[in-house]
Amino acid sequence: MPNKKSNIEKVYYSIGEVAEMIDVTPSSIRYWQSNFKELAPRTNAKGTRYFTKEDIETVKLINYLVKDRGLTIKGAQQKLTDNKAETINNWEIVKRLQELKKELTGIRDEIEGPSRSPQRGDDKKEEE
Repeated sequence: MPNKKSNIEKVYYSIGEVAEMIDVTPSSIRYWQSNFKELAPRTNAKGTRYFTKEDIETVKLINYLVKDRGLTIKGAQQKLTDNKAETINNWEIVKRLQELKKELTGIRDEIEGPSRSPQRGDDKKEEE
């Protein structure tokens, strides 16, 4: 029987998979879990963590606050405690803007093709 790709989406992800998705270390995720009550992945009897899509979004949010915004752990905790809805809203806006930038960069690269267009000033040299 041919090997078919399944359309079944995973429900749980390992800490290694989550770390790879977000480009952080598993130890960072474990540290954040110990400091943020919002991050509470399921664990089995052995203590293996299983992350849902919601957990992954929480890890991404914490990563955004700590790495991208440069907040301390206490600052990020305060942000989530004081005004979680506004923080999430701002983060979603930033995500969408990053997606748009990526899309526009792709379009620009596609238009320019393999050889880049002349830089400013280069066209004057060619005319001389």
